[in-house]
Amino acid sequence: MENISSALLDWFYKNHRILPFRTDPSPYHVWLSEIMLQQTRVSAALPYYERFLAVLPDIPALAACEEEKLHKLWEGLGYYSRVRNLQKAARIVCEQYGGQLPADYDALRALPGIGDYTAGAVASISFGIPVPAVDGNVLRVFSRLYNDPAAVTEPAVKKAFTARVMEHQPPDAPGDYNQALMELGALVCVPNGAPLCEKCPLAHLCAARAAGTALELPRKAAPKPRRLQPVTLALLESPAGFLLQQRPQKGLLAGLWQPVLWEGEALAAGEVLARLQAMGVDTGTAAPEALPAAKHIFSHIEWHMSGILLHLPAQSAPAGCVWASREALQAEYTLPGAFKSYKKLMV
Repeated sequence: MENISSALLDWFYKNHRILPFRTDPSPYHVWLSEIMLQQTRVSAALPYYERFLAVLPDIPALAACEEEKLHKLWEGLGYYSRVRNLQKAARIVCEQYGGQLPADYDALRALPGIGDYTAGAVASISFGIPVPAVDGNVLRVFSRLYNDPAAVTEPAVKKAFTARVMEHQPPDAPGDYNQALMELGALVCVPNGAPLCEKCPLAHLCAARAAGTALELPRKAAPKPRRLQPVTLALLESPAGFLLQQRPQKGLLAGLWQPVLWEGEALAAGEVLARLQAMGVDTGTAAPEALPAAKHIFSHIEWHMSGILLHLPAQSAPAGCVWASREALQAEYTLPGAFKSYKKLMV
C-alpha cells in the first residue's frame, strides 16, 4: 500500500477539532487528557480537564494534592484508579525528574498508569519522538484500510497493526500523524455505525470499502461475561446528614465513600435493620422506605442494587463511617457514579 501520511496529514490540518490539549500540547496537558479520555468521550471530559488544570496547573501541584480533593476533582469520570495512578506517577516525576515528564518513551512507559498508547501519545505529540500511539480508533482505521479480519483485541494482532502504523509514520511529524489517525477514527471512520467514506482522505486506498466489509470490521474477541452481583444499600439520614462509609484502600472503588452497603447479598429490610444494629447504629422508630432498584456496570462486575432509606435519630457515626451533610456531599465527599441513582436523594 502506498504511504498514507501525506493525504492523512493534509486532511488533519484542515479538519481537526480545536482542543485545549492540542492548542497547548505540553507534556502534562497531553498526559492528563489521554488519561481522562480513557473510557470517556471528549465532550464529557473537557469540563473536567479545564477544572482539573485550574486547581492543579502543574505536576508538582498534582503530586501534593490531598486525596479527597483529588477524588472530588475526578468525581463523575469514574475508573478512579486512573487518577490515583496519575498522582503516583506525578510523585515519581517530582522525585526523579524534577517535576517534568521525561522525554523518553521507556521512562514514560515505566510510570504508573501509563501504557504503550499513553507513552506513545506523550512522546510523539509533546516531544516529537517517532513512536506509535495506537488506540481503538487507530486499530479500527487500519483494520478497514487493510480489510484485515484478525481480532484487534489479541496482543499479537495489535503488535502487527502497530508495525503497519509505523510503516507510514513520517519521522518529522510523528505527533501530528498519530493525532491524525485518532481524529480520522473519531470523526470519519467511526465506531458503532457506518463510516463516512465520502469524507475520508484514504477512501481510494481502503480495502474494506472496496470489498464492502467495513461494517464488519474491526473484529474483536468475544468479551468474558460480567459477574452479576446483588448489592443491598442502607441510605441512612440523621439530623447530621447521611451516613457514609469508606471503602477499603485496595480493590473496586478503592478509598472512596459510599452509603452503607453489603456486596453479594440481597437482604430484606428486616435483615438490614438487624445488620445496622449489630454495627451499633440506633435504627430508631421510623419505618424504612424501599429504594428503587438500580444497576451499575463495571468492566467485570454488574451490580444489581436495592435497599432501604431510613431516617435515624441523632447519634455518633460507627467506626469507618462519617455523617455528611448535603452541602458536604456536594463540596467535599466523592460519591462514585455507581450510586448516581441514589445521589439525587442525598443532595
